[in-house]
Amino acid sequence: MNKKVVVTGMGVVSPAGNDLNSFWTALCQGRSCIRRIAHFDPELLTSKIAGVAEDVVPEGMGPKEVRRQSRYTLFALEAADQAWRQAGLDIAREDPFRCGVFVGGGIGGIDSIYENSVKNHTDGPRRVSPFVMPQGLINMAAGLVAIRLGLQGPNRAIVTACTTGTQSLGAAADLIRMGKADVMVAGGAETSVIPFGMAAFCSMRALSTRNDEPERASRPFDAERDGFVMGEGAGVMILESEDHARARGAHIFAELAGMGETCDAHHVTAPSPDGTGAAEAMRAALRQAEMAPDEIGYYNAHGTSTKLNDASEAQSLRLLFGDDMPPVSSTKSMIGHLLGAAGAVEAITCILTMNHGIITPNINYEHPDPECIVNLVANEARETQVNSAMSTSLGFGGHNAAIIFRRYE
Repeated sequence: MNKKVVVTGMGVVSPAGNDLNSFWTALCQGRSCIRRIAHFDPELLTSKIAGVAEDVVPEGMGPKEVRRQSRYTLFALEAADQAWRQAGLDIAREDPFRCGVFVGGGIGGIDSIYENSVKNHTDGPRRVSPFVMPQGLINMAAGLVAIRLGLQGPNRAIVTACTTGTQSLGAAADLIRMGKADVMVAGGAETSVIPFGMAAFCSMRALSTRNDEPERASRPFDAERDGFVMGEGAGVMILESEDHARARGAHIFAELAGMGETCDAHHVTAPSPDGTGAAEAMRAALRQAEMAPDEIGYYNAHGTSTKLNDASEAQSLRLLFGDDMPPVSSTKSMIGHLLGAAGAVEAITCILTMNHGIITPNINYEHPDPECIVNLVANEARETQVNSAMSTSLGFGGHNAAIIFRRYE
């Protein structure tokens, strides 16, 4: 059994806004959402900038319940709520055991763990919250989404660093294809813009230090890029079998046509410079979608704005597409790197691109890099019809994942 998988709902929490319209408007305008960190003093950090999302309170959740959650789970719940509402689903009309959740994160509730670690050190163990352990668990986002929506089917939290969101979508789609579920809520969330999270990445020298020009700091594929910019948020989709969606008269935004995944088996944090692992993940996605490379109308790059990642990804694109490369842009140029949420948020960008006929730009591209020659949509959005789009995510540990969405007819 190999059912067609379609997208019927999307939800987003991001530095560009906490709803699809705000998010999409900012991206189409090419507006940088990177600012100096304001919710804590970043003065001692080498990187003092980030893409910060506004706090969210999911509908109907009271102050007491909010205090018992980490921001990580609140972001996941809000994005899932948005997607569920847009899909128009009613669990009372569904078999709850055939509706599941695959929502993961790269780091999870690190905000709650950090805050309570500080309390333990300064005020003693009696001041540690009894809720900190469930708050910190990465799988708690998937568990709480299931509790909130009443979904009793397969439930999983994939944790593969920055490929988490993409692999969550692909794994959820596979369950539907195999006939093991009718509806899946899938995506990723992340909230790592905290003193400890920033300090850790600063120590790795992975972050941009263009603190005097935060709006120009994230510049994927530009020769003067100096590191990625931390971001936070969540992206969640509702995936259904085509038969299920059509039977209930749902609006279908796109088909999730294929996903491929590989591992570089090369280095803990650095991608393989030859780009072969990422290129093979893209080929695997194309095979599942039964598509040729020249059928891809838009490529949403991982494009972190780091020296090694961008050069490696550009090489993988040359290996796959040669000189016939589709238009390329990185959403991270405007909102930063959302880590475990990045793949899901960027997949949503692909679907909005197909539905609106606009390719969002790769901003801050000013100095071409001979190691990063790609068909870049530089600095300004481009109006054009896109019938299929590929998004690729690359993560620490050598994880590679590529996902393809196709216009649904």
